[in-house]
This record gives sequence, C-alpha cells and structure tokens, in this order.
Amino acid sequence: MKVNDVKGKVEKIIKNTEHPEINKTLFELGMISNITVSENEVSFTLKVPFSGVPIKDMLIDSIRNSLKDEIGDIPVKVNVEEMDSSERERFMKTAQEAWRG
Repeated sequence: MKVNDVKGKVEKIIKNTEHPEINKTLFELGMISNITVSENEVSFTLKVPFSGVPIKDMLIDSIRNSLKDEIGDIPVKVNVEEMDSSERERFMKTAQEAWRG
C-alpha cells in the first residue's frame, strides 16, 4: 500500500474517532494534531485538557485498534500534550454543549 493511500485512511480514522462522553470527534474537540504517516510509522499528538485525564489510555487504545483493523500492524507513536489555556477553554465550551450524559 502506498504511503499516500495509508495517509488518507489514517487521517480519516483518527479524525473520525469519537469521544466516548462528548458527541464530537477528538479532532473536532481540538485533541488531535500533527498526524504524520511514513512507510513504517504513524504518529500524532493527542492533546488532553489536563495531564491526569483518566480516559487518555482508552482513547489511545481505541485509535490504535481502529488503525490496526484498517491498515495492519504498523507502529503508532502517540505524543501526549496538555492543552494550553485557550485550547482548554475551547474544549470545555464544546464539551459542555455536546455532553452525552
């Protein structure tokens, strides 16, 4: 499979991953950035509102499993960063409006 084909699939999977508690995708919530795809690795940044967010690992596992199902066993590197204050403010506002609970 060509890198460009894989890149399109990877971006679609990552950008369409929904937050389990908020009726938005992680991408819409500003939680995904820096998606890169090479022949032997996928990497992206997961931005979390707070460093100790309890569902961080679940979100990463969900994306990894979706990628594995679609493109096979390619290493997935996830950089986790804490949102800055303006990103966190936007996230919280969107989360409040789209909360599933």
